[in-house]
Amino acid sequence: MRRHSHIKKAPRPFFDTLDYMKNPVKTPVTPEDIHRTLEVDEPEAVMDYQVASEFIFTYRGSVETFRQYRKTLEQLLAWCWLVNEKPIRKMHRQDVERFMEFCVDPPKSWIGSSRQHRFQTQKGIRVPNPKWRPFCKTGNQYIIVNGTLKTCFNVLGSFFSYLVEEEYILQSPVVRIRQKSKFIKTQQQATPPRTLSVEQWNHVLDAAEELAEFDPYNHERTLFMLSAMFCMYLRISEFAESKRWRPIMGHFFRDTGGRWWFRTVGKGNKERTVTVCDAMLQALRRYRRSRGLTALPLPDENTVLVYGKSRTGAITTTRIRQLCKEVFTRAAFNMRLCGKNEDAEVLDRITPHWLRHTVISFDVPLRPLHHIRDDAGHASIRTTNRYIDSVQAERHHSAQGKTVRVEEKEQEQ
Repeated sequence: MRRHSHIKKAPRPFFDTLDYMKNPVKTPVTPEDIHRTLEVDEPEAVMDYQVASEFIFTYRGSVETFRQYRKTLEQLLAWCWLVNEKPIRKMHRQDVERFMEFCVDPPKSWIGSSRQHRFQTQKGIRVPNPKWRPFCKTGNQYIIVNGTLKTCFNVLGSFFSYLVEEEYILQSPVVRIRQKSKFIKTQQQATPPRTLSVEQWNHVLDAAEELAEFDPYNHERTLFMLSAMFCMYLRISEFAESKRWRPIMGHFFRDTGGRWWFRTVGKGNKERTVTVCDAMLQALRRYRRSRGLTALPLPDENTVLVYGKSRTGAITTTRIRQLCKEVFTRAAFNMRLCGKNEDAEVLDRITPHWLRHTVISFDVPLRPLHHIRDDAGHASIRTTNRYIDSVQAERHHSAQGKTVRVEEKEQEQ
């Protein structure tokens, strides 16, 4: 039985996307804002949301960081007022631990079955999406992994440190539990990245090609993006437009030696140039043909790289996940037809980021590590080293001679 089964109603979203979020210093949070979101009339709730809004707005330069901080703070603030019923100012170490327990096991009413936009535009006005929930299932169940908990702790640590600096609170309740928390497991070594097998990846690619033939408008771009994730190690955020970067076809370019490259801005707003292989050029040609463009990009071509709702607007990361999910679902269905049920269950749970991990793992035995590091945009070669599988393989192989029943050996005379 769930410990929070008595909590029936889910909160509404509060923080919109960066495109719609106003500067909270110039446009402060109002009691009406809080009442619409939480249905509470507490001056301290307004203060909590005001300082949280100012905090996450400082991360507007990095879309992915903003989204992660927004997610955690939205969960925290809703929990503070609807579950814990106390303001942030009065939170202690035990409250943070209770919040983490809540994140591990939230009430069913707070868990969505799929990712949803927080807000929708109706008659020119942004209104909360009733289908949105603070937490979301992975596949058919809600599971929070250790990495997500660590990220949550990091966000809380940054937030409460900010509140101390702003003299909103006297000391951070996170500091005392960061090293001793029962929620964060220490690891002897780095966890191997989540990857697909060769067979699973081939089923994903086959499914993408099937859907592209059936629905070219939607899935020719999906096939192109999957190819780019695989051939160029791209993250889904690198297909989407931000205030600092708009991916266009002209970011594919050829140098004086006839070699093709792709320019992108990745994690931490770091620009990098990625190698473009022949297979990627072939995928690019197919995608451009489907859009009625020339075979290869022209110098400084301003055409949007991957279109969204229209042929001229850029795609969003939410839409990328939706399109990829359709491919993964089809691939899982096809694997079940082949009797590969366990492999299919993995495909039911994967995210697009698994493909980046997968191809880097495939490439580690074939390419120099510093080439992979530079193309993938790793900050350090140590990150790339995580993908080396030979040590793990040797360790696993050395254990295969073990048995449950041990025969007695004759003692040496």
